[in-house]
Amino acid sequence: MANGPVRVRFCPSPTGNPHVGLVRTALFNWAFARHSGGTLVFRIEDTDAARDSEESYGQLLDSMRWLGLDWDEGPEVGGPHAPYRQSQRMDLYRDTARKLLAAGHAYHCYCTTEELDARREAARAAGRPSGYDGHCRDLTEERKAAYEAEGRTSIVRFRMPDEPITFTDLVRGELTFTPENVPDYGIVRANGAPLYTLVNPVDDALMEITHVLRGEDLLSSTPRQIALYKALIELGIAKDIPAFGHLPYVMGEGNKKLSKRDPQASLNLYRERGFLPEGLLNYLSLLGWSLAADRDIFTMDEMVAAFDIADVNANPARFDLKKAEAINADHVRLLDVKTFIEACGPWLKAPYAPWPAESFDAAAFEALAPLAQTRLTVLSDITANVDFLFLDEPVTDEASWAKAMKPGTDALLETARTKIAEAEWNTESLKNAVLAAGEEHGLKLGKAQAPVRVAVTGRTVGLPLFESLELLGRERTLSRIDRALAELRA
Repeated sequence: MANGPVRVRFCPSPTGNPHVGLVRTALFNWAFARHSGGTLVFRIEDTDAARDSEESYGQLLDSMRWLGLDWDEGPEVGGPHAPYRQSQRMDLYRDTARKLLAAGHAYHCYCTTEELDARREAARAAGRPSGYDGHCRDLTEERKAAYEAEGRTSIVRFRMPDEPITFTDLVRGELTFTPENVPDYGIVRANGAPLYTLVNPVDDALMEITHVLRGEDLLSSTPRQIALYKALIELGIAKDIPAFGHLPYVMGEGNKKLSKRDPQASLNLYRERGFLPEGLLNYLSLLGWSLAADRDIFTMDEMVAAFDIADVNANPARFDLKKAEAINADHVRLLDVKTFIEACGPWLKAPYAPWPAESFDAAAFEALAPLAQTRLTVLSDITANVDFLFLDEPVTDEASWAKAMKPGTDALLETARTKIAEAEWNTESLKNAVLAAGEEHGLKLGKAQAPVRVAVTGRTVGLPLFESLELLGRERTLSRIDRALAELRA
């Protein structure tokens, strides 16, 4: 296995939106590289022209930047092994395939899809492994010529060794694959296009990758890659075989593997909701690794200092949205107030904010910000928490109105209005006014303030009421209570 400075790679395909499982893989590679003082290579596997898109490529780069997962070689950074997009490296793959064929490590396979299907079905019926049976392994030149005279095209298959392949997985320990379970496999399509099974190991070899940390779903391809590596070493293309570590599955609802199609898998969803990058990364790191048994909240610097691939748990990890939100909320509270105010910026203007831009009062928001910071789960929650302050009238939640404005509430609200109107305009006086109104009606403060809160903010839950009233001002507060009284009496 490889020695020397650590070189790891993150090599997504630019298809669709980035998903959280992909981010978890990027995070573990990044943390491993940073912990070891190694190099993170960011490579784009874009050989599938039908599915790859420039839009998705742009999203991948933007997402990595947003997450703060910086790379040492790759797009926009460059490096000694450029280019870092596979679509720009096709000549390298074709040359490697020619060398593998010439050395006898690969061969042309002329089997049709129908023939392959029929032989696989017969093997299954006989209780034998149903992988490729080596039919074209040792064709004579005459037989090849006959196939080509028929107009048959051929793919290129790699010739697997007739012996078990054993390796030590960095997460799972020693694993052995027997020959019957790892048959010869295709590396070049009939149209000459190289397959992932060729281009991925060739790039790892040429870029001198020392450790391959990737998802468990790719484990079955590892013995094939190890065999190919041995051939590449023989040809002078590779120096060493990298160490492999296969990260546990991320499971979704119903204990099924989280897929791109699952709504909670999309990275964009968390970004749009206002997750902090460090909050999301903290949670994703817990899907297979932990800093300490009794500690869930930590910074990325702390993760880097402690990360060891040997500590990754091989068992599947379940994605828990509630826990992800709770961890993000903790990270929101850890921000200093100035950073919190800046982070809220996008959700205080169009298209998120329902108020006109000219209605926003930065000073009023800054006064409320420390109170809001302790209550947010995600940054987008800020909009509904402060909209009462910048709208002419509050957005009234029907459920909140029904809960707080029961029959007879108008008498309590009238008393509260009178006492609020007489109060000095500060938090303590306003609280005492509502407390006194409640006492007149035999109610504690919590019950007494509910209708006032709904009248003024539109909701039963929100920021501390009396600080909110102080910032809203006497005139607007009384006007909103009057409007609520009119609706109650109507």
